[in-house]
Amino acid sequence: MELSIHRDYQGICRWTADYLIERIKAFGPTRERPFVLGLPTGSTPLGVYRALVSAYNEGKISFAHVLTFNMDEYLGLPGDHPQSYRYFMEESLFRHVDISPGNTHVPNGMAVEPLKECAAYEEAIKNAGGMELILGGVGANGHIAFNEPGSSFGSRTRVEVLANETIMSNAKFFDGELSEVPTRAITMGIGTVMEAREIIILASGQQKARAIQEAVEGPLNHHCPLSVLQMHQNATIVCDEEAAQELRYRTVLQNKTWD
Repeated sequence: MELSIHRDYQGICRWTADYLIERIKAFGPTRERPFVLGLPTGSTPLGVYRALVSAYNEGKISFAHVLTFNMDEYLGLPGDHPQSYRYFMEESLFRHVDISPGNTHVPNGMAVEPLKECAAYEEAIKNAGGMELILGGVGANGHIAFNEPGSSFGSRTRVEVLANETIMSNAKFFDGELSEVPTRAITMGIGTVMEAREIIILASGQQKARAIQEAVEGPLNHHCPLSVLQMHQNATIVCDEEAAQELRYRTVLQNKTWD
């Protein structure tokens, strides 16, 4: 696992967008061999998505042969609900670039049989050849996707009951109304995430500092799901100064990317 520390949120977004663009272009995707990309939602990746849209408008990147799989979706929210992750992705990225609607995958939050939806999602990822790269975020409690503390490192796409801390954190997207936040979600499992050939995790802000410290400097621990990246051969945590503030001084010196 690598660590890349940047001065601020803008630095994270700029570095990550530039890296994704170069990674996709170097891959040389085609219709027969698309670049398979895992994507997150939430406030942290918004700056990356804005930078990718700008790069597309400037002719620097095409998403015509990119296949996406989002990491999670709330159960009980239809795709046109303003707080569903399908809606978020359409508004933040998909409708602004040249990606085919058929190439975008988000779990169906209104699935009549959620367990079958989970199995079908796993099968779709497998049929696509697996994920070349996952871009993800991390919760304040160390969760990745919606894999809450205590999740099995071998877990597959499944229905997860959200922790109270996660519900309280996400209430800001529902006008502060805790009762409006769904309590369950479909999420890629940790085992699913770990099968990606490359993983990049974004973290910004003081509220993520404890999770970053535990994942980077602490032991492998089911109570901090992010720590599983210690076992991945090609994983990078990209964070800003605030998210890195609980790391040891030497760790910061060895991994900062500014002068």
